[in-house]
Amino acid sequence: MDFLAVQFFALSLCADCFAVSACSSVTVRKASHLHILAVSLLFAVVHVGLLLAGWSVGGLFAVILQKVSRWVGLLILLYVGGTMIWEAIRGKERMRNLSGWGNVLLGALATSIDALAVGVSLYMEGESGQAILAKAAVLFFWTVLSVGAGIAGGMRIGKKWGLVAEVLGGIILITLGVLIFSGIL
Repeated sequence: MDFLAVQFFALSLCADCFAVSACSSVTVRKASHLHILAVSLLFAVVHVGLLLAGWSVGGLFAVILQKVSRWVGLLILLYVGGTMIWEAIRGKERMRNLSGWGNVLLGALATSIDALAVGVSLYMEGESGQAILAKAAVLFFWTVLSVGAGIAGGMRIGKKWGLVAEVLGGIILITLGVLIFSGIL
């Protein structure tokens, strides 16, 4: 696989990380650069970790992972998106965003289930250890950048649009979950 193909592979695999981080950040009013970096690194570690885990287990759990991954992604994104909408409408304290580490981990897991399935697929296609590590390194880089950009953009949108951005962010997360579940993404 050439350099450009690896870049596109990584960008396509971390696109959902960007979307979730942007939508989840509309409720964050202020975050330090260190916090944004820490969240971005956690997303990247989980994303790459599940890609490598999928490749490591390979064919052992291929059928099970492919069936369960869509349900897990759907349920997590429904929960996070639904809670965002509910709390925005009720005017409650915003707890379902990327300011709490539990929520960060949920977001990272929700966006990384597909990386697990992709890892299994790569193993089944005969991907070498050296090739998967190269892809993992590029994926890590792009995930950190995409999550950081998503958080920064989401915060700007949230400051400007407030409640509308929170509800829309929740709707987008739910839609993303449904699209993942349906196999479109």
